[in-house]
Formats: sequence, C-alpha cells, structure tokens
Amino acid sequence: MTLASLILFVITACEYSGQLKPFSTDGCSSFPDGPANDPQRWHSCCVNHDKAYWLGGNYSQRLAADNALKECISKIENPHLANIMRAGVRAGGSPFWLTSYRWGYGWPYTRGYRDVTDIERKQAKILLDRSP
Repeated sequence: MTLASLILFVITACEYSGQLKPFSTDGCSSFPDGPANDPQRWHSCCVNHDKAYWLGGNYSQRLAADNALKECISKIENPHLANIMRAGVRAGGSPFWLTSYRWGYGWPYTRGYRDVTDIERKQAKILLDRSP
C-alpha cells in the first residue's frame, strides 16, 4: 500500500461531520453549456449532474450520475460529445480533488464516498426546494 493510499484510507475512515451547503451550479463547469449557436443546449443535463455531485454519496452513485450525464448529452447532442464529457467528469470529479465541482461538493472536503443518510437526503431536499 502506498503512502497516498494509506492517507486516503485514513481520511475516508474517520468519522465525518459537516453541514451541507445550499445547492449551487456552474452549469457544465469548465465545459461549454452548448454550442455557439445554442449556448444553453445541454445546460439542463449539467445542472441535473451537478445536483448529484453536490449531494455526493458512494462510488456507484457517482458512476450512475456520470452515466446519466452521458445519456442526457447523447439524446440532446451526440454520443461522441457525450463520451468526451463523461471522460472529463470521470477524470476531474473525484471527491479527493480540491475543486468546486468535485463529487460531494456541497459538503466539506473530507466526505469522500460516504453514503448519504436518510436525514441528509431530507436536508438536501429542503435545500433544493429553496434553490432558485
């Protein structure tokens, strides 16, 4: 086991407590929300993806969110673009990156791939209902 793997294991094994921030979205993050002639074409796909990334959860849930983004982009645009976008979120969306768009970005940094509890889901629903 490498030192980096050991550190990540310890961080994710620690008891977690943190407050979920209100939902925010930047659309498709570092990627356009659509082509020049329709700049919002796939914005809704990215907002739905951001809702999943904001809340976070386990690894399987992240994979499902990324696959849902790919499916949405495929329907609106084309499978080639969908594959590019999916590759981007798979590479850049890890909960261990210090980015504003990481998996679980609504929580403090150290949450990792923790399951979302029923209480946390209720809290998230309230926050989503309040968001513009």
